[in-house]
Order: sequence, then structure tokens, then C-alpha cells
Amino acid sequence: MNGLNFYTPGTRDLLPLDVARKRWVEDRLQQVFHRWGYHRIITSTLERLETLTAGGAIQPETVIQLEDTDGRTLGLRPEMTASIARASVTRMGAVYPQRLYYNNNVFRRSPVGQHGCQQEFYQAGVELLGSAGLLADAEILLLLADGLKELGIDRWHLILGAASLTRSLLATFPEPLPAKVRYCIAHLDRLELDSLPLSSEQRQLALSLFDLRGRPAEVLQKVAALPLDESGWEMVNHLKSLVELLQDTCDRPLPLTLDLSLIKTFDYYTGIVFEVVSDDGSQARILGQGGRYDRLLGLYHPEGKTYPGIGFCLNIEDLHQVLLSQGRLPQETPANDWLVVPETPEAGAAAFTYAQKLKESEGSVRVEMDLGGRTTEEIGNYARLCGIQQIAWVKAQGEPEIESI
Repeated sequence: MNGLNFYTPGTRDLLPLDVARKRWVEDRLQQVFHRWGYHRIITSTLERLETLTAGGAIQPETVIQLEDTDGRTLGLRPEMTASIARASVTRMGAVYPQRLYYNNNVFRRSPVGQHGCQQEFYQAGVELLGSAGLLADAEILLLLADGLKELGIDRWHLILGAASLTRSLLATFPEPLPAKVRYCIAHLDRLELDSLPLSSEQRQLALSLFDLRGRPAEVLQKVAALPLDESGWEMVNHLKSLVELLQDTCDRPLPLTLDLSLIKTFDYYTGIVFEVVSDDGSQARILGQGGRYDRLLGLYHPEGKTYPGIGFCLNIEDLHQVLLSQGRLPQETPANDWLVVPETPEAGAAAFTYAQKLKESEGSVRVEMDLGGRTTEEIGNYARLCGIQQIAWVKAQGEPEIESI
């Protein structure tokens, strides 16, 4: 075995301190989700590929795929929304609204030609199923802000877009141009846009979408001058009402930018879309993202019946980096409270019994057993090194002698 490399590119281990920090973040988010009336759901890590691709909204090449013994193609979930939508309409019944949250890992294949990229990610998020309209959109965005507040992140920015409005504007282009223009906008690729066979008016409209970003009132004023259909005007009015509601509800105005060039990678969104970005003066990080998807659940319903939905996910790794830079995360793993030591081999049973009493009498106390093979001096040094506060030296008769370190 000498010289073998057991490390898998694109993966990483979470050591005890990493886990402690991850739990610190997740526990605080869970408290917020509970306060808002959300219940945890855990879906299968493996799904059928057709479930994960959400009717073509998610590209199969982003999914890490496997084949079962019956020859069916399975995949590791690249995100959580599709799996939760499937579970909702096939397992939970039509009692809506359903407020669900999750805390799971997701997997995405590295882009072609890029090796060693991270392929496993940790996310926490919520899905509000069965409710449409202004108040549902506002609830999700206010819940997102509450989660960031609970974590102590106060320098962030919400970027709000509208998939339906952007789609309405792109519908004025003849096929197959809408998809190509959409790709250019999603990737902010003006060079690729210049290569498309567009008329001068079409090119001007496409370029205007790159620049529809800024203060909501100013952006909406610019949008009003564009060729909108009825659904486009409905979304403009919805955005205006949503921004006003958010600002009237919060103690202080949300740090909000309206950006109609915001187009998400997963193409199942039908209404608002959004990202929350760190704003601490260092490297900008996308802390979370989400949006409204009012046709997704119908893909999984046995009779094709659909229900509205909206949700978001927070990226645990990016939250971890921001919180670590602010010194908010634990700096070391929790120390055990007790070290119970049998003084002789015959005292083993009595030591286990005493350790059990400690655990039962003191709730969440951490109790460690010494398993032998060390001198008294070595045991003391070990306790001090590990930050253990008390040693119980247990005799065969069960009598403990307590030593405080």
C-alpha cells in the first residue's frame, strides 16, 4: 500500500472542527426555520435521472450519474428543489401550503475540461409550496434576511430579478435566438451576443438587458419604456409592490438591487429570482440563491396537476468562509467535561457505571473513558492537552476520587 494515493479529486473530508463550525451555522438557521413554521424534510440522495433533470430544466451533464442493476440511470441530486417537489406531490398529499426546510449535501459534476473542482456541496434552505402571490414572495425574502441576521452577517446585498419578465422580453426574438440571447445574458457575454444574427433593434434590446441593474425605482422606470406584453406588465407591478412591502416591513431598508439580467442556471423559474451576495469589502461570495417555480410540481404529479412554489438555498461553505473571517465561528472543538479512569483492571465495570451516572445526571455533559495503557502522569498530561476539566479516578468498589484540572 506504500505510495498509493487515496484522495479523490473534487471531494474533501470534514474534520471535527469543520463539523463543529458547520453545525454552528446549521443550528442557527434551523432555529430561524422553526420560528417561521417550517418542517424538515430529507429526500433520497439518489434519484432517477428524469426526476433530477426536472423536465429538461437541469442539464444531465451537471448530474453525477450511476447505473443500477436493472440498467436504469440514476443520479446524485445536484440541488434539492426537484426532489422536494417530487416528494411533495407523490408522498405528502394536497394539503397546502407546505413549509419545508432541508439541510443536505448536493453533488455536481465538474465542468468538462476542469479537473479537481469541488463536486460535493452543503446547503440549507426552504421551500414554500402551494402559495403564490405577493405575500408568499415576501415571506421567503424576509425569512432569508432573518437567517442572515441570526448568523450575525450584516454586510450582504440582495439581487432581485424576474425570470418571467426577462422571458417576456426574449419572446420578441425569433427562434432559435431567445435561448442564445438568454445564454449571453446569463453569462454576461457581450462578445458572444455580438456574433448573433440580430437586427439593430433586437441588438439594442438585448444590450439593454445587460444594463437593467440598479436601484429598483430607476430600473423599473427603464423597463417601462421596453416592449412588454401583459405578463411583463404584471411582473413590473408585482416587483414594485414587492419592493414597497419589503421596505415597509423591515426595521431598516433591505440592501436591494434590481437586476433583470439575473438568469439562473436551473431553468425552472417562472417568477422572481434572487441571489444574496456578501458585501464585506473582500472577495464577493454568493451566499444563497432562489426563486419562484410555479410549474415544477406538475412534472411529478400523477395527473399533471401543478402547484406554485418558491424557495431558496444557502451555501454552507460560503457562509463558513464569511463567518470565519469575522471570527464568529468556534475556534476549537468542544472539550470533554470528564475523563473517567478505572484505577485498576478490576475497576472497569465500576468506571463504566460511574460514567453512565454522570451522563444521566448532567444532561449534555461529555464523558470520556480511559481505556488503559497509560501512566497516571500520561493521563494527567492528556487531560490538560485536551482541555478536560475533571478526572474521576474510580476504584473497584465504585468510589470515585475527583481531580480538577
